Amino acid sequence: MSSITSSSTLPAWFTERQQAARARYESLPAPKRNDETWRFSNLKQLDFAGFEMAASNVPAADLIARSHGLGKTAAKFVFANDQLIHSECHVANGIVCLPLADALVSHSELVKAHFMKQETRLGSAKFAALHEASVANGLFVHVPDKTEVDGTIEVHHWTCGSNTMSFPHTLVVTGKSSKVRVIDIFRSADELSPGVVIAYNDLAAGQNSQLDYVAIQAVNEVSRIIQINETTTARDASAKGFILNIGASWARNESLSRLEGAGSRSDMLSVSIPAREQEYDQRTFQHHVSPGAYSDLLYKNSLYDHSRTIFSGLIFVDEGAHHTDAYQTCRNLLMSDTCEANSMPGLEINADQVKCSHGSTSSQISDEEIFYLRARGIDPVRARQLIARGFSVEAVERLNDEATEALVLNFIDDKFANIASGGA
Repeated sequence: MSSITSSSTLPAWFTERQQAARARYESLPAPKRNDETWRFSNLKQLDFAGFEMAASNVPAADLIARSHGLGKTAAKFVFANDQLIHSECHVANGIVCLPLADALVSHSELVKAHFMKQETRLGSAKFAALHEASVANGLFVHVPDKTEVDGTIEVHHWTCGSNTMSFPHTLVVTGKSSKVRVIDIFRSADELSPGVVIAYNDLAAGQNSQLDYVAIQAVNEVSRIIQINETTTARDASAKGFILNIGASWARNESLSRLEGAGSRSDMLSVSIPAREQEYDQRTFQHHVSPGAYSDLLYKNSLYDHSRTIFSGLIFVDEGAHHTDAYQTCRNLLMSDTCEANSMPGLEINADQVKCSHGSTSSQISDEEIFYLRARGIDPVRARQLIARGFSVEAVERLNDEATEALVLNFIDDKFANIASGGA
């Protein structure tokens, strides 16, 4: 089992950063109700009193057996409470694909060059500091120039035990004209043990490279999770990030995409299906630094019962980032009269000759749609489920990989089946 356990084996820069992060966490104030980045948020969810670092005794054999995903992968890693319990790697020579704990020792300078380099600016700076101070493991991938990873790298993150905290980290760096796809899957070992997950991923897409990242959040509904994503794209690079939210009592997603090179592209995609009392809080920032870059955000939420969503997104175009092409869309499908969707899309443009649009819609399923399906022998409950699934598919199809799309849709179908059965 591999984890960050001994400061004597770690590079000095990392231990210094962890110490500084601990001090920063303790000094930073907790979010307040009048903070714009926490508008509409339920701040009671940030009380982590009584939660401790995850225990080391985990049911490894059972969790490995339950870590189903794509079936065929370029590499597969299974972590439980941030401990590596299983790994298999089939990547070509020259590609670095290691647990972060190992990469810190064997590729220290490479990790240092990219580890948590951006400023966390969407509200969770305090919790990013806690993550940095506490991170014990995760995935590190470096794809050299003109290299393509054959297949997908799949990572399973399990949380075990009651009142435990875990801090998974994913760091992916692509060289010039390279390509890689990584999938993170977050789950709980059982349905009754509350946990807190503070996850962070760094994605750095090099010149003319393609980097695809998928996060499937399916922890149990008595747990909470904060996911922070920081993405940078160099000249002519393409980065695609997809988030699926189906688990957790409360989830906070913060996604910042920084387009640093001319001709670069960022696709930010999400599907969220909250039910019962679940609450999903998503904040995004499309930062256009260089001219001639393209970004497109599509977030789709299907809300059931007394669930709640919050979306706050901003397209920010720097001075000099002319000929920017940017889009931002959040769509909410209200599946009950008691759910609540809050959407706050925004634009700030400081350049000329740009093409930017943003918007949000919220609606219920029309009676005509239900009637059409009922006339073909489909019962009302099933009809509403089919419409909600079709509503989600638009974002899923943009993954442009059949196996990945099928995996995501399997999780979506499981959630719809859970809702239909009234399960928790």
